[in-house]
Amino acid sequence: MSEPITSTPAADGFRMPGEFEPHRGCWMLWPVRSDNWREQAVPAQRAFAAVAHAIARFEPVTVGVAPAQYALARRALEPRVRVLRLESDDAWMRDVGPTGVVDRRGAVRGVDWHFNAWGGLQGGLYFPWDRDELVARRVLDVEGLARYRAPFVCEGGSIHADGEGTLLVTEECLLNPNRNPQLGRRQIETLLRAYTAATQIVWLGRGVFNDETDGHIDNLACFVAPGEIALLWCDDRRDPQYAISRDAFERLQDARDARGRRFKVHKIPMPGPLEMTAIEAAGLVPRAGTKPRRGGERLAASYVNFYLANGGVVVPLLDPRLDARVLAQLQQIFPRRRVVGVPAREILLGGGNIHCITQQIPRGRLPQRRRQSTPK
Repeated sequence: MSEPITSTPAADGFRMPGEFEPHRGCWMLWPVRSDNWREQAVPAQRAFAAVAHAIARFEPVTVGVAPAQYALARRALEPRVRVLRLESDDAWMRDVGPTGVVDRRGAVRGVDWHFNAWGGLQGGLYFPWDRDELVARRVLDVEGLARYRAPFVCEGGSIHADGEGTLLVTEECLLNPNRNPQLGRRQIETLLRAYTAATQIVWLGRGVFNDETDGHIDNLACFVAPGEIALLWCDDRRDPQYAISRDAFERLQDARDARGRRFKVHKIPMPGPLEMTAIEAAGLVPRAGTKPRRGGERLAASYVNFYLANGGVVVPLLDPRLDARVLAQLQQIFPRRRVVGVPAREILLGGGNIHCITQQIPRGRLPQRRRQSTPK
Protein backbone atom coordinates (compact mmCIF):
# COMPACT_ATOMS: atom_id res chain seq x y z
CA MET A 1 0.00 0.00 0.00
CA SER A 2 1.20 3.48 -0.83
CA GLU A 3 2.69 5.77 1.78
CA PRO A 4 0.52 8.74 2.78
CA ILE A 5 1.27 12.33 1.78
CA THR A 6 2.80 14.17 4.74
CA SER A 7 1.17 17.56 4.06
CA THR A 8 -2.55 18.37 4.30
CA PRO A 9 -5.24 18.85 1.63
CA ALA A 10 -5.74 22.53 2.44
CA ALA A 11 -2.00 23.21 2.23
CA ASP A 12 -1.92 21.55 -1.19
CA GLY A 13 -4.94 23.38 -2.56
CA PHE A 14 -7.45 20.53 -2.18
CA ARG A 15 -10.98 20.85 -0.79
CA MET A 16 -13.80 18.51 0.17
CA PRO A 17 -16.43 18.91 -2.57
CA GLY A 18 -20.19 18.89 -2.14
CA GLU A 19 -21.80 15.51 -2.73
CA PHE A 20 -23.87 17.08 -5.49
CA GLU A 21 -20.68 17.64 -7.52
CA PRO A 22 -19.68 15.05 -10.19
CA HIS A 23 -18.61 11.57 -9.09
CA ARG A 24 -16.14 9.12 -10.58
CA GLY A 25 -18.17 6.38 -8.93
CA CYS A 26 -19.50 4.92 -5.69
CA TRP A 27 -18.06 2.33 -3.29
CA MET A 28 -19.94 -0.02 -0.96
CA LEU A 29 -19.19 -3.04 1.25
CA TRP A 30 -21.09 -6.33 1.48
CA PRO A 31 -22.87 -7.05 4.81
CA VAL A 32 -22.01 -10.35 6.51
CA ARG A 33 -22.07 -10.04 10.31
CA SER A 34 -24.84 -12.19 11.80
CA ASP A 35 -24.63 -10.21 15.06
CA ASN A 36 -25.62 -7.01 13.26
CA TRP A 37 -27.63 -8.21 10.26
CA ARG A 38 -30.49 -10.60 11.00
CA GLU A 39 -31.02 -14.01 9.43
CA GLN A 40 -27.34 -14.44 8.51
CA ALA A 41 -27.42 -11.05 6.73
CA VAL A 42 -29.51 -12.40 3.83
CA PRO A 43 -32.25 -9.71 4.01
CA ALA A 44 -29.60 -6.99 4.35
CA GLN A 45 -27.70 -8.35 1.36
CA ARG A 46 -30.85 -8.07 -0.75
CA ALA A 47 -31.29 -4.45 0.40
CA PHE A 48 -27.64 -3.59 -0.28
CA ALA A 49 -27.92 -5.12 -3.75
CA ALA A 50 -31.03 -3.02 -4.45
CA VAL A 51 -29.14 0.13 -3.43
CA ALA A 52 -26.15 -0.82 -5.60
CA HIS A 53 -28.42 -1.44 -8.60
CA ALA A 54 -30.24 1.87 -8.10
CA ILE A 55 -26.99 3.84 -7.95
CA ALA A 56 -25.53 1.92 -10.92
CA ARG A 57 -28.26 3.46 -13.08
CA PHE A 58 -26.42 6.76 -12.65
CA GLU A 59 -22.74 6.03 -12.01
CA PRO A 60 -20.24 3.15 -11.64
CA VAL A 61 -20.53 1.11 -8.43
CA THR A 62 -17.87 -1.05 -6.76
CA VAL A 63 -18.72 -3.43 -3.91
CA GLY A 64 -15.98 -4.75 -1.63
CA VAL A 65 -16.66 -8.31 -0.47
CA ALA A 66 -14.98 -10.71 1.93
CA PRO A 67 -13.33 -13.53 -0.07
CA ALA A 68 -15.65 -16.18 1.41
CA GLN A 69 -18.68 -14.23 0.18
CA TYR A 70 -17.33 -13.30 -3.24
CA ALA A 71 -19.19 -15.91 -5.31
CA LEU A 72 -22.48 -15.22 -3.53
CA ALA A 73 -22.17 -11.45 -3.97
CA ARG A 74 -21.17 -11.80 -7.61
CA ARG A 75 -24.36 -13.77 -8.29
CA ALA A 76 -26.53 -11.31 -6.36
CA LEU A 77 -25.21 -8.19 -8.06
CA GLU A 78 -25.79 -7.11 -11.64
CA PRO A 79 -22.83 -7.56 -14.04
CA ARG A 80 -22.38 -3.78 -14.33
CA VAL A 81 -21.57 -3.63 -10.59
CA ARG A 82 -17.85 -4.26 -10.02
CA VAL A 83 -17.15 -6.75 -7.22
CA LEU A 84 -13.72 -6.86 -5.57
CA ARG A 85 -12.30 -8.92 -2.72
CA LEU A 86 -11.89 -6.57 0.23
CA GLU A 87 -11.73 -7.48 3.92
CA SER A 88 -13.63 -5.34 6.44
CA ASP A 89 -15.22 -5.69 9.86
CA ASP A 90 -18.65 -4.51 8.73
CA ALA A 91 -20.28 -2.67 5.83
CA TRP A 92 -20.28 1.07 6.63
CA MET A 93 -18.28 2.44 3.72
CA ARG A 94 -19.19 6.06 4.47
CA ASP A 95 -17.25 5.88 7.71
CA VAL A 96 -14.38 3.51 6.91
CA GLY A 97 -13.83 4.56 3.31
CA PRO A 98 -11.87 7.61 2.13
CA THR A 99 -13.24 11.12 1.85
CA GLY A 100 -12.38 12.48 -1.58
CA VAL A 101 -10.83 15.92 -2.03
CA VAL A 102 -10.26 17.83 -5.29
CA ASP A 103 -8.24 20.80 -6.52
CA ARG A 104 -8.79 23.45 -9.16
CA ARG A 105 -6.98 21.44 -11.82
CA GLY A 106 -9.39 18.54 -11.48
CA ALA A 107 -7.01 16.29 -9.52
CA VAL A 108 -8.49 13.96 -6.91
CA ARG A 109 -6.96 12.62 -3.69
CA GLY A 110 -8.41 10.95 -0.59
CA VAL A 111 -8.40 11.45 3.18
CA ASP A 112 -7.94 8.33 5.29
CA TRP A 113 -9.41 9.04 8.74
CA HIS A 114 -8.65 7.07 11.88
CA PHE A 115 -11.61 4.84 12.74
CA ASN A 116 -12.50 3.32 16.13
CA ALA A 117 -15.96 1.79 15.52
CA TRP A 118 -17.78 4.90 16.75
CA GLY A 119 -16.25 5.08 20.19
CA GLY A 120 -13.53 2.50 20.64
CA LEU A 121 -13.63 0.73 24.00
CA GLN A 122 -15.74 3.58 25.43
CA GLY A 123 -19.03 2.94 23.71
CA GLY A 124 -17.92 1.60 20.33
CA LEU A 125 -20.28 -0.75 18.51
CA TYR A 126 -17.94 -3.68 17.92
CA PHE A 127 -14.42 -4.97 18.49
CA PRO A 128 -12.05 -5.41 16.76
CA TRP A 129 -12.07 -2.90 13.91
CA ASP A 130 -8.56 -3.38 12.53
CA ARG A 131 -9.73 -4.49 9.08
CA ASP A 132 -11.98 -1.43 8.82
CA GLU A 133 -8.93 0.73 9.48
CA LEU A 134 -7.37 -0.56 6.25
CA VAL A 135 -10.36 -0.07 3.94
CA ALA A 136 -9.75 3.55 2.94
CA ARG A 137 -6.17 3.00 1.80
CA ARG A 138 -7.21 -0.11 -0.12
CA VAL A 139 -9.93 1.85 -1.95
CA LEU A 140 -7.49 4.62 -2.80
CA ASP A 141 -4.94 2.11 -4.05
CA VAL A 142 -7.54 0.55 -6.36
CA GLU A 143 -8.59 4.00 -7.59
CA GLY A 144 -4.95 5.03 -8.07
CA LEU A 145 -5.33 8.08 -5.82
CA ALA A 146 -2.85 9.63 -3.42
CA ARG A 147 -3.71 9.42 0.29
CA TYR A 148 -3.62 11.80 3.24
CA ARG A 149 -3.64 10.11 6.65
CA ALA A 150 -5.53 12.35 9.09
CA PRO A 151 -4.07 12.28 12.64
CA PHE A 152 -7.41 12.00 14.48
CA VAL A 153 -10.57 9.90 14.65
CA CYS A 154 -13.28 11.03 12.27
CA GLU A 155 -15.97 9.32 10.21
CA GLY A 156 -17.23 10.33 6.79
CA GLY A 157 -20.79 10.43 8.11
CA SER A 158 -19.86 12.95 10.80
CA ILE A 159 -19.03 15.76 8.34
CA HIS A 160 -20.96 17.29 5.45
CA ALA A 161 -19.51 19.86 3.03
CA ASP A 162 -21.04 22.37 0.62
CA GLY A 163 -17.92 22.39 -1.58
CA GLU A 164 -17.50 26.12 -1.03
CA GLY A 165 -15.83 26.14 2.36
CA THR A 166 -18.71 25.32 4.72
CA LEU A 167 -18.80 22.21 6.89
CA LEU A 168 -21.75 20.87 8.90
CA VAL A 169 -21.02 18.84 12.06
CA THR A 170 -22.65 17.98 15.41
CA GLU A 171 -21.29 18.58 18.88
CA GLU A 172 -22.69 15.27 20.08
CA CYS A 173 -20.38 13.37 17.75
CA LEU A 174 -17.22 15.39 17.19
CA LEU A 175 -16.91 16.57 20.79
CA ASN A 176 -17.64 13.14 22.23
CA PRO A 177 -14.69 12.08 24.44
CA ASN A 178 -14.82 8.58 22.95
CA ARG A 179 -13.37 9.93 19.68
CA ASN A 180 -10.53 12.36 20.44
CA PRO A 181 -10.45 12.96 24.21
CA GLN A 182 -7.22 14.92 23.95
CA LEU A 183 -8.71 17.49 21.56
CA GLY A 184 -11.00 20.43 22.28
CA ARG A 185 -13.37 22.19 19.91
CA ARG A 186 -10.75 24.62 18.58
CA GLN A 187 -8.23 21.86 17.94
CA ILE A 188 -10.83 19.76 16.13
CA GLU A 189 -11.81 22.77 14.04
CA THR A 190 -8.17 23.35 13.12
CA LEU A 191 -7.80 19.75 11.96
CA LEU A 192 -11.08 19.81 10.03
CA ARG A 193 -9.97 22.98 8.25
CA ALA A 194 -6.67 21.35 7.35
CA TYR A 195 -8.20 18.15 5.96
CA THR A 196 -11.36 19.53 4.25
CA ALA A 197 -10.27 23.13 3.50
CA ALA A 198 -13.39 24.40 5.28
CA THR A 199 -13.29 28.05 6.34
CA GLN A 200 -16.65 28.03 8.13
CA ILE A 201 -17.72 25.20 10.45
CA VAL A 202 -21.38 25.18 11.48
CA TRP A 203 -21.97 23.27 14.70
CA LEU A 204 -25.36 21.71 15.32
CA GLY A 205 -26.11 20.18 18.71
CA ARG A 206 -27.38 16.62 18.86
CA GLY A 207 -27.94 14.19 16.03
CA VAL A 208 -31.01 12.04 15.46
CA PHE A 209 -32.49 10.61 18.66
CA ASN A 210 -30.95 7.24 19.61
CA ASP A 211 -28.44 7.33 16.75
CA GLU A 212 -25.79 4.86 17.86
CA THR A 213 -23.07 6.72 15.94
CA ASP A 214 -23.31 9.45 18.61
CA GLY A 215 -25.23 11.79 16.36
CA HIS A 216 -23.76 11.72 12.85
CA ILE A 217 -24.67 14.79 10.85
CA ASP A 218 -25.59 12.76 7.76
CA ASN A 219 -28.66 11.35 9.49
CA LEU A 220 -29.88 14.79 10.59
CA ALA A 221 -28.95 17.34 7.94
CA CYS A 222 -27.12 17.56 4.63
CA PHE A 223 -26.31 20.06 1.90
CA VAL A 224 -28.49 19.71 -1.18
CA ALA A 225 -26.75 22.70 -2.82
CA PRO A 226 -24.53 25.55 -1.62
CA GLY A 227 -26.63 27.53 0.83
CA GLU A 228 -29.39 24.88 0.96
CA ILE A 229 -29.84 22.20 3.62
CA ALA A 230 -32.26 19.29 4.06
CA LEU A 231 -33.11 18.86 7.76
CA LEU A 232 -34.95 15.99 9.44
CA TRP A 233 -38.09 17.47 10.99
CA CYS A 234 -40.52 16.32 13.67
CA ASP A 235 -43.80 18.13 14.45
CA ASP A 236 -44.72 16.06 17.50
CA ARG A 237 -43.75 18.06 20.58
CA ARG A 238 -43.91 14.88 22.68
CA ASP A 239 -41.27 13.14 20.59
CA PRO A 240 -37.62 13.54 21.68
CA GLN A 241 -36.68 14.36 18.07
CA TYR A 242 -38.80 17.52 18.16
CA ALA A 243 -36.41 19.48 20.39
CA ILE A 244 -33.36 18.19 18.52
CA SER A 245 -34.66 19.26 15.11
CA ARG A 246 -35.94 22.58 16.47
CA ASP A 247 -32.55 23.39 17.98
CA ALA A 248 -30.80 22.49 14.71
CA PHE A 249 -33.19 24.71 12.75
CA GLU A 250 -32.62 27.67 15.07
CA ARG A 251 -28.85 27.26 14.84
CA LEU A 252 -29.06 27.17 11.06
CA GLN A 253 -31.23 30.29 11.05
CA ASP A 254 -28.56 32.12 13.06
CA ALA A 255 -25.59 30.77 11.08
CA ARG A 256 -24.01 31.92 7.81
CA ASP A 257 -22.04 29.88 5.32
CA ALA A 258 -18.48 30.53 4.17
CA ARG A 259 -19.72 33.10 1.65
CA GLY A 260 -21.87 34.95 4.15
CA ARG A 261 -25.21 33.56 2.96
CA ARG A 262 -28.19 32.62 5.11
CA PHE A 263 -29.27 29.01 4.78
CA LYS A 264 -32.43 27.90 3.02
CA VAL A 265 -33.68 24.93 5.05
CA HIS A 266 -35.93 22.20 3.64
CA LYS A 267 -37.78 20.36 6.43
CA ILE A 268 -37.95 16.63 5.63
CA PRO A 269 -40.54 14.79 7.77
CA MET A 270 -39.35 12.09 10.13
CA PRO A 271 -40.58 8.56 9.42
CA GLY A 272 -42.29 6.65 12.17
CA PRO A 273 -41.23 6.70 14.94
CA LEU A 274 -39.97 3.23 14.09
CA GLU A 275 -38.85 0.43 16.39
CA MET A 276 -37.09 -2.89 15.97
CA THR A 277 -39.54 -5.76 16.42
CA ALA A 278 -38.95 -8.73 18.69
CA ILE A 279 -38.94 -11.02 15.64
CA GLU A 280 -36.27 -8.90 13.93
CA ALA A 281 -34.11 -8.89 17.07
CA ALA A 282 -34.49 -12.67 17.43
CA GLY A 283 -32.89 -13.11 14.00
CA LEU A 284 -29.54 -11.85 15.30
CA VAL A 285 -26.74 -14.01 16.68
CA PRO A 286 -25.28 -12.33 19.80
CA ARG A 287 -21.53 -12.00 19.94
CA ALA A 288 -19.11 -10.72 22.57
CA GLY A 289 -17.78 -7.26 21.81
CA THR A 290 -20.80 -6.22 19.74
CA LYS A 291 -23.61 -3.94 20.88
CA PRO A 292 -26.72 -6.07 21.48
CA ARG A 293 -30.00 -5.19 19.73
CA ARG A 294 -33.38 -5.77 21.34
CA GLY A 295 -36.99 -5.67 20.29
CA GLY A 296 -38.72 -2.38 21.06
CA GLU A 297 -35.59 -0.25 20.56
CA ARG A 298 -36.17 3.05 18.79
CA LEU A 299 -34.54 3.16 15.35
CA ALA A 300 -32.78 6.34 14.20
CA ALA A 301 -34.82 6.53 10.99
CA SER A 302 -34.28 9.44 8.60
CA TYR A 303 -35.07 10.19 4.96
CA VAL A 304 -32.15 12.64 4.96
CA ASN A 305 -29.84 9.61 4.81
CA PHE A 306 -29.97 9.50 0.98
CA TYR A 307 -27.26 9.23 -1.67
CA LEU A 308 -26.70 11.84 -4.38
CA ALA A 309 -25.58 10.15 -7.60
CA ASN A 310 -24.73 11.71 -10.95
CA GLY A 311 -28.20 12.79 -12.05
CA GLY A 312 -30.00 10.83 -9.35
CA VAL A 313 -31.06 10.72 -5.71
CA VAL A 314 -31.37 7.29 -4.08
CA VAL A 315 -33.69 7.57 -1.09
CA PRO A 316 -34.54 5.10 1.69
CA LEU A 317 -38.19 4.00 1.80
CA LEU A 318 -39.04 3.65 5.48
CA ASP A 319 -42.67 4.53 6.21
CA PRO A 320 -45.52 3.75 3.76
CA ARG A 321 -47.49 6.67 5.19
CA LEU A 322 -44.79 9.15 4.17
CA ASP A 323 -42.67 7.58 1.43
CA ALA A 324 -44.54 9.05 -1.56
CA ARG A 325 -44.76 12.49 0.02
CA VAL A 326 -41.02 12.58 0.74
CA LEU A 327 -40.10 11.37 -2.74
CA ALA A 328 -42.24 14.15 -4.23
CA GLN A 329 -40.66 16.73 -1.93
CA LEU A 330 -37.14 15.62 -2.85
CA GLN A 331 -38.05 15.72 -6.53
CA GLN A 332 -38.97 19.38 -6.07
CA ILE A 333 -35.67 20.02 -4.28
CA PHE A 334 -33.73 18.19 -7.02
CA PRO A 335 -35.65 19.03 -10.24
CA ARG A 336 -32.71 18.02 -12.47
CA ARG A 337 -32.16 14.64 -10.82
CA ARG A 338 -34.21 11.49 -10.90
CA VAL A 339 -35.41 10.53 -7.41
CA VAL A 340 -35.48 6.76 -6.80
CA GLY A 341 -36.78 5.09 -3.66
CA VAL A 342 -35.34 1.81 -2.33
CA PRO A 343 -36.86 -0.22 0.55
CA ALA A 344 -34.32 0.25 3.32
CA ARG A 345 -35.65 -1.03 6.63
CA GLU A 346 -33.13 -3.89 6.66
CA ILE A 347 -30.30 -1.34 6.44
CA LEU A 348 -31.89 0.72 9.21
CA LEU A 349 -32.02 -2.34 11.46
CA GLY A 350 -28.22 -2.52 11.22
CA GLY A 351 -27.83 1.04 12.52
CA GLY A 352 -27.72 3.32 9.47
CA ASN A 353 -29.03 3.80 5.98
CA ILE A 354 -28.21 4.45 2.33
CA HIS A 355 -25.79 7.34 2.87
CA CYS A 356 -24.01 5.34 5.58
CA ILE A 357 -23.31 2.34 3.34
CA THR A 358 -22.01 4.35 0.38
CA GLN A 359 -19.03 6.61 -0.33
CA GLN A 360 -18.54 8.56 -3.51
CA ILE A 361 -15.24 9.14 -5.25
CA PRO A 362 -15.38 12.66 -6.72
CA ARG A 363 -14.51 13.18 -10.34
CA GLY A 364 -13.09 16.64 -9.99
CA ARG A 365 -13.94 19.50 -12.28
CA LEU A 366 -11.54 20.10 -15.12
CA PRO A 367 -10.75 23.80 -15.64
CA GLN A 368 -12.63 25.37 -18.50
CA ARG A 369 -10.50 26.47 -21.39
CA ARG A 370 -10.68 30.08 -22.36
CA ARG A 371 -12.46 30.66 -25.60
CA GLN A 372 -10.21 32.08 -28.26
CA SER A 373 -11.70 35.03 -30.04
CA THR A 374 -12.12 34.62 -33.76
CA PRO A 375 -9.83 37.05 -35.64
CA LYS A 376 -11.70 39.56 -37.74
